[in-house]
Amino acid sequence: MEKIKIQSYKNLIVWQKAMDLVDEVYKLTKRFPKSEFYVLTPQMRRSAISIPSNIAEGSRRGSRKHYIQFLMIAFGSGAELETQIEIAKRRRFDEKLNFDKADNLLLEVMKILNKMIFTLRAQN
Repeated sequence: MEKIKIQSYKNLIVWQKAMDLVDEVYKLTKRFPKSEFYVLTPQMRRSAISIPSNIAEGSRRGSRKHYIQFLMIAFGSGAELETQIEIAKRRRFDEKLNFDKADNLLLEVMKILNKMIFTLRAQN
């Protein structure tokens, strides 16, 4: 197995943007109604947290195969979060909630992850 050499996952733009996304999801869900405290709020937070967590874990696994696997998990968590954001929009909890920043960060993270996965697979 080929080793992946990355000094630190913290230097990856995708990890940094994913961390910004976590912050944004926390800001949004803080404004959700109390009725969502045990339902959508924790689900969205878990999905958001999963993205940078899996990027970090994959980068530390040491092989391209494992790195791709964990990037795919992060990508899947992004799809979950995308769906959960759409659910929140449909619920119309608060007309003042602005999902634009979360949507834009998520789109950017997903594009970068997709490119990373494609590039790493092509190098095999």
